[in-house]
Amino acid sequence: MSALAHRLEERGIATVAIGLIRAQMEKVRPPRGLWVPFELGRPLGEPEDAGFQRRVLMAALGLLERRDGPTLIEDFPDDPPGWRDRPGWRPPFETMPDAEAGAEVAAVRPFWDRARARFGRSTVGLSGWAPEEWSGVAERFLAGERPPAVALRFMVDDIKAYYSEAVQAAGEAPASRQIDAWFWTWTAAARLILALRAAARVDADKALAVIGERFLVPGRFAPPG
Repeated sequence: MSALAHRLEERGIATVAIGLIRAQMEKVRPPRGLWVPFELGRPLGEPEDAGFQRRVLMAALGLLERRDGPTLIEDFPDDPPGWRDRPGWRPPFETMPDAEAGAEVAAVRPFWDRARARFGRSTVGLSGWAPEEWSGVAERFLAGERPPAVALRFMVDDIKAYYSEAVQAAGEAPASRQIDAWFWTWTAAARLILALRAAARVDADKALAVIGERFLVPGRFAPPG
């Protein structure tokens, strides 16, 4: 995208990029870039916060007036309000970190159903497998069966979204990083994903190895080594 932006600039069309990884922006050197300290996948901040998202957009568009390149990278100064932790927050259900993941997924299902009804939508469904199928797919993978790499990634994305949505079935939502810390510390599903990552990253299938290394577990929750 940065190469395309430079070509557009050469033709007199001003461009600006919003980036989430500053080191990458410094490497690819867009003509104008706004670095934002948000979660991957949320370049404008938290969902449902139009006022904050507008601030991010206006900061990015403001760079279009600058002419002090050839490369200009500015830092957005604020974390989104949704990153503020809720003291004493607990999920509306108990997890079973030492149990079989399929049993835990089934126990979470009523809360996910409530969350879907509450918000009228869900991001779960990328993999095409229903929640009750996830544990079996994972077990077969760990036993040697190999689904397409992208399908495995999508299933893990579905699992993470399922839990993230379920904890918002009622009441004020916690900070997204609170949900992440809870999920990776206290759920059987996280333990299962860590096992999938360990198997995928050493697989002979290069696509699976890349998926396992980079896409299943956030870096701060991945075991060292």
